[in-house]
Amino acid sequence: MDATISPSTVGGRARAPPSKSYTHRAVLAAGYGDGATVHDPLVSADTRATMRAVSAYGGATDLSSEEAAVVVDGFEGAPAVPADVLDCANSGTTMRLTTATAALADGLVVLTGDSSLRSRPHGPLLDAIDQLGGRAESTRGNGQAPLVVGGPVDGGRVSIPGDVSSQFVTALLLAGAVTTDGVAVGLETQLKSAPYVDITLEVMDAFGVEAEATDEGYRVPGGQSYRPPGGEYHVPGDFSSMSYLLAAGALAAPDGLVVEGAHPSAQGDAAIVDVLDRMGAEIDWDRDAGEITVSQSALSGVEVSVADTPDLLPTIAVLAAVADGTTAITDCEHVRYKETDRVRAMAESLDEMGAAVVEEQDRLTVRGGSPLQGATLDGREDHRTVMSLAVAGLVAEGETTVTGADDVDASFPGFFDVLESLGATPIGVRHRDEAYPVT
Repeated sequence: MDATISPSTVGGRARAPPSKSYTHRAVLAAGYGDGATVHDPLVSADTRATMRAVSAYGGATDLSSEEAAVVVDGFEGAPAVPADVLDCANSGTTMRLTTATAALADGLVVLTGDSSLRSRPHGPLLDAIDQLGGRAESTRGNGQAPLVVGGPVDGGRVSIPGDVSSQFVTALLLAGAVTTDGVAVGLETQLKSAPYVDITLEVMDAFGVEAEATDEGYRVPGGQSYRPPGGEYHVPGDFSSMSYLLAAGALAAPDGLVVEGAHPSAQGDAAIVDVLDRMGAEIDWDRDAGEITVSQSALSGVEVSVADTPDLLPTIAVLAAVADGTTAITDCEHVRYKETDRVRAMAESLDEMGAAVVEEQDRLTVRGGSPLQGATLDGREDHRTVMSLAVAGLVAEGETTVTGADDVDASFPGFFDVLESLGATPIGVRHRDEAYPVT
């Protein structure tokens, strides 16, 4: 399905969806324990994949009728071998986190996904499981899914690179807590996307599980149980998804736009507030109220590292294309290994819209200031590419059409409904009952 966006102004109030990162981790943490109720989850294509995985490993998940909570019955640290191949669809988080779950099973688990997911790297995680004494193989021998993984492992020490995906560390820590001996993770290179491991540690702590950073990497003792106080956990709002709304406000909200649900947390993508401030946006964050107010502003180029915030690259690239001067987005090689190569996707898409872009392996340079031109753009089966290009369409001359609009279901199912309710004019996108509220 395609979305066509015309030049628009936006304004009003919107609530960002719950955090996808926290939802994945909380649902799986509840699965590792004897269960819990996860309130305010993000219910999306990706998080449904994690819910299915918990059920496949012998637990169960039950969404409330209004999707305001998911009740998880856990498998109590002893995952069963799934009766069928575990299909993770397009969710790299699901595959990586539950690959470590498979290493606890007394038997072999086959994990796969769609064509995009089958092109993403998992080699360091497979090697880590091998170091722990489990079996972990790529059927094609290239570190990519389908994967065959089994155990059970008892824990131990592993050494992995830190510059491919922080999700490998998260997977080992979550699983390591229920092993006999625990897991110590040594990092061979500097960890990229470190705030995502901070999220993991925050969720584990909320579930009563101890884990910590060390001089070498991270460590989690074994023999622990996942039990949140009162059997309940509440998911915070998602700053990755908020970034598109905040960018829309900075580009196209002359009377201001208020984003609700912006309570402080360990999310690295809260850095979007600082990026916008540095670019000259009129932006204010009331942390106590959990509200960010942003208005259309004259922006200027800056240099931004996305070493710890890879999901912000598409948003920053769009802001850069409109800002005066040059923006350099650095430390971005790992952003190439997402649902698509997002560095190339944004470089080629913005080039089609008339922006001056230079793509290097670990750097994206965008020279802004010239009006963007509407174009027909490939969403590349990637939710973040689709949403960022839709925001660009708000200020491009003529119509902008983005293909694969329904891919936003991965993280922000109501995105186009929210955008339209704020004043944008998307055309040809179905309305969804699960749109997030706009007040």
